[in-house]
Formats: sequence, C-alpha cells, structure tokens
Amino acid sequence: MAVEADTQQGRVTGRVWTVRLAPYGRPSAGTVRLSCSRPACADQRFTTAAQARKGAVEHVNGHLAHVRAGGGPRGDVWCACRAADCAWHTPDTLDGHRGGARPAAAAVRCGGPVVLTVHADRAGRLWRIAETCARCAAATGDCRVLDTAPPPPRTAPAGPAPDKAAPQGGPAGRAAEPSGPVGGATAVFSDHTPVTATPSSPPTVPAARTTSPGDASPQPQQEGKIAQRAVPHDLRPDSLRVELIELGDEFRAYQQRTAPDLSLLADLHDRKAVAFAQWADATGDGSLRREAHRARKAAQTTREMHENRCGGPGGAAASGDGPPVERLLTRGQAAHARTVLDHVPGLAPSNEAAVHLAVLMLTLRCARTGTGNITGQDLTGWLQEDAERVVEQLVAADWLRLPGTVEEALASRPEDPAAVVVPSLLPDEPCPFAFGKTTRSRISGWAQKASGDRRLRKRKPAAPARLLALYTAAHIRPDGRLGEAGDSAGDGLGLERMSAFCAVPTEELAEHAALLIAADWLTEADVDVEAGTLRGRLAERVWPLGGLL
Repeated sequence: MAVEADTQQGRVTGRVWTVRLAPYGRPSAGTVRLSCSRPACADQRFTTAAQARKGAVEHVNGHLAHVRAGGGPRGDVWCACRAADCAWHTPDTLDGHRGGARPAAAAVRCGGPVVLTVHADRAGRLWRIAETCARCAAATGDCRVLDTAPPPPRTAPAGPAPDKAAPQGGPAGRAAEPSGPVGGATAVFSDHTPVTATPSSPPTVPAARTTSPGDASPQPQQEGKIAQRAVPHDLRPDSLRVELIELGDEFRAYQQRTAPDLSLLADLHDRKAVAFAQWADATGDGSLRREAHRARKAAQTTREMHENRCGGPGGAAASGDGPPVERLLTRGQAAHARTVLDHVPGLAPSNEAAVHLAVLMLTLRCARTGTGNITGQDLTGWLQEDAERVVEQLVAADWLRLPGTVEEALASRPEDPAAVVVPSLLPDEPCPFAFGKTTRSRISGWAQKASGDRRLRKRKPAAPARLLALYTAAHIRPDGRLGEAGDSAGDGLGLERMSAFCAVPTEELAEHAALLIAADWLTEADVDVEAGTLRGRLAERVWPLGGLL
C-alpha cells in the first residue's frame, strides 16, 4: 500500500497490509470474501470457510515473499503501530496500564529496531503484516516477529556543542551513543554532558570509600515476589520468608518449561498453600488465607488433570506401560454426568428407551436455565426415525415446549435453531444439578460423542444399546474395568439401575452388551442375572470418553 511521509520526523511510515475474511451474500450460502488493504489486490470469493482461510494464508505468504525479495523490513521507517496511535496493543501488555483503557500515543514509548511482524487473530478472520518497532511488536497480542531490519547508520558528532551534535535516534528522541573506543574525541551521551578522554590522560578510577567497622551497613536482605506480592524483608520467621522467595522463583522457572509436569505443579501449589497459610497467621491478612485456599483447590484440580492424562494411580499409563490418556471429562465432571444419568428415569414422562435418550440429551442442553437450542439434525441424530414421534410425545406430556410445531423444530438448521424449554428445569423449580456452564457444555459434548460413536453407528444400534454405551462409559476404573461409584474393587455394574436407565428388562441387557462388543466398545461383558451385575471392560479406543470413578 502507499506510504505517507511524516513531515515532523522526515521519515516514512512503515508498510501495512491487512487481509480480512468476511461473509458474502446470504448467510445460508456460506460464501466468504477475502479482501486486502493493498489497492492492487482484487477481492476473492470462496465457497467454504476452510478454503477462504487457506487462500488468506497463501495471500499473506505472497506479500511476505515480496517483502523479503525487496530486502526485508526497512530500518529507517517510522513505526506503523505508533502511526495508528498504538491501537494494536493488547491492553494487558501495556506498561502501567494493565486492565485499563489504551493510553494516548504520547504515553507509549516506541523503541528497538524495526521488525517485520505478522498478526493473526484467534478467530481466523484477520491477518496483518506491518513494519513496527520491537516494543510495539512485544505489546501486540498474537503477533509474530519474522525479520529484523539492520539499524540505520549513525553519524559521529559534528562539533563540540552537544545540542547540535546529538542526532535524534528514533521515536523516543534518544541521543545516539558512540559504539567503539573513544580517543581524542568528544562523546555525547543521552544526558547531553560532554566527556573528553585523551590518550595521555587515562580515566581515573575513584578510590574505594573507607568506612569504620561501626559504620558498616547490614547485609541486604534477599528480596522476592510470589503471586504478584512482594515478600517483606522483615517477615518472620526467616525460614518462611526464604520459602516464599524460593517458591516464587520455582513458579517462574516452571513457566519457562517446554513441557508441562502436572505432578510437579501440584506439589508447588501444595507448598504455596502451606506457606500462605503461615504468612496469614503471621500477619493477620485475610487475603493471604484466601490465596492459600485457592492454592489448595489448584493442587487438587492439577492432580485430577494428571490422573486424567496418565490413567490414574495404577493405570497403564501411570506405570509406564502405555501413553497418557487425554480424557474428555475430569473426575468431577464425570461425577456430575453420573448424577444426570441417575435422574433420567425419574425425569422421563414414560418408560421407553427412545424417550429416555431424548430426555437425557435435552436435559444436558437445558440443565442450567431450563432453555436451550436444538436443530433438526440434533433430533434425528439422537432418535433417528423415531424423532417426530418421541418429540410429539414429550410435547404432549408438557415435558418439552417448542416455539412452533414439531415439524418446524425438525426442519430447523444450525443458523436458525429452535429455542426449546424444559419446564421442570426452569430456575423457579428445584434443580437436581449443581454445575456451571463449562461443566454442562463438557458433559453435553461427551454424551454427543459417546452416543454418536462412528463404529457404534455402523451397527445401527437401537436406543437401549446407545444408552448402555453411555452408562458403561460413565462408570469405569483407570484400567477400563466397569464398576460402581464407591466400589473400590470395581466388581461390575448393577443390573437393576442399568435396566431402569436403559428402559429394558434385565434379560435383554446381554443382547445389547453383545452389540457393544461387536462395535469394539466393550472388550468383554459378562451379564450375571443371578448376581445382578454386569462385569466387563471398556475398549481402549474409547478410554478418552470414559468417566473415571
């Protein structure tokens, strides 16, 4: 794009190219338009968002190749970010303005060499190439430095007058300092004080100041910070002060690690909880006690994450026999999922497997507020050919309320979903669930993935088999064995509770368990009607969907 001259500084502004993606035409068409701020670049149109992003990346790479072919970034240009009043800065990165509004351009100090940067927003809709200073690049979020311009040549002072011999060195107005040895010349530093050094008079070193033993100052105390708090130098006992300083250093060292170590991080949080509790006892500061409580919770959560990754204590991954398992649900989220499964038989208006499946999925959509959005694809994916009949049955029982007719709900699309209401889950009614929106979303996604498993769909399972798949996935040990909550031995699942959840007689559970084995959902299943248990093991391919007990 064309550059504009800065008349005050006598320098041109750094180049900027901005590539954007935006919808084009009707939303249902899905067409995306690519536009570039360079006038010579014509707009492009793509039929899908993936093609548009690929085209945008190729367009950006083309501009970068052109810049490199022209010699890279120019070291004598004015920072393009400063020319835009530093509007590209991330607020949290501005010195002295954390969490506040963006300061005026005069309050922001540019500095460092000119760099070539590329910024890509997290939504994947905007890319920006710019020549900025290194300080502005560091203050801009999601910004990557690709190349650094060589510094512009600096001229030596022309005369003894410091106000005429000191050229302006950049946007901050710093005077240039000489690089290299100085002999027989006047060096002008940023404080504008001339210093003359000659070969015959080498610089003198000041003599050490002599003090009497009684005037000696005490040894300075070690200082440190932890959790954005400065550790007082007079904190007692001294062992607590040293522990807090060491903890702060270890937390900062952990942040520099290339790979996470959740076990080490949990130990650090435990030490922090103990140290902050002692700090609170020593000072009477209530905020320190709250920080200690947060550290204990962080240690517990971190250990749960570690167990989810390694399969828990005694698991295959924990013993080094297999890779870590990245589970979709934490132990706490799995416990909430089992709570929802246990409530389905009591929430459903009729004892039918398809109705139980619809009640489960709709409950997970509307658990917190009693309202949620669904599409026709959701309903047909859950219920297949029974979708219309089951939805009509729920509406007739006033368990579900639709904004229109059942046919309109089945025809709704993702861009215009149907807003449904479950009256029993509205805020004015007693709610059996106590989890937040993040947990609700995670459990709903887990149920969607488990019931829609690809290998399971190939077997065209009926609703009871899909419910059994969900129930078995929600009740496993770290080694994949099925078990009930509170049963450390993991000696199978109770048939009565499974029968109530799946809405089928206990005698039919063996048939559906055999289908799960054929779909590689279970590796083994033993239905013991006399003992009233189902013993089995979840296949390793679906361990990520397992809810650990």
